[in-house]
Amino acid sequence: MFTYHDTTTAPEASRPFLEQVQASFGFVPNLHRILAESPAAHEAYATLYRLSTEQTGLTPLEAQIVMMVANYHNRCHYCMAGHSMIMTMLKAPQDVIDALRDNAPLADEKLEALRTFTLKLLEQRGHVGDDAVAAFLDAGYTKANVLDVLVCLATKLISNFTNAVVHTELDEPAKAMAWTPPT
Repeated sequence: MFTYHDTTTAPEASRPFLEQVQASFGFVPNLHRILAESPAAHEAYATLYRLSTEQTGLTPLEAQIVMMVANYHNRCHYCMAGHSMIMTMLKAPQDVIDALRDNAPLADEKLEALRTFTLKLLEQRGHVGDDAVAAFLDAGYTKANVLDVLVCLATKLISNFTNAVVHTELDEPAKAMAWTPPT
């Protein structure tokens, strides 16, 4: 139903994003090819992803943990595979990747506090209460990090929901990390 665009079929305003992704990854992931249909959606996702991974106070691993928790919660087969691949490229410990793919606790207490806080935000649609925020802060995170998690979740809203609506096909490089949501 949706078109997997390239630079010859995408709306003019989406073409720079496709070219940028091609330069970064060496290929254009199918999510970007779909998002190209709407230049606004494509720009919003590209901007939020850049902010999530480059400008929040979260480490690259922490940003990926937030995204993986959202991928699991939102049952996103595409993003779970893609972010598993990204975490592998970041040299994240395999036990962390495996735990996130299984929605299991993380051994590291601080990272587990991040995972738990993120999951509560998703499950309770932001209404987590002061105790959850205090526990997150007590684990060593900051008030800015509370908001940084929301930036990562906003990114995942666009990608996870796009992939749910479109049933985006896995990219060849991510097929080795294929994931099926539990029933």
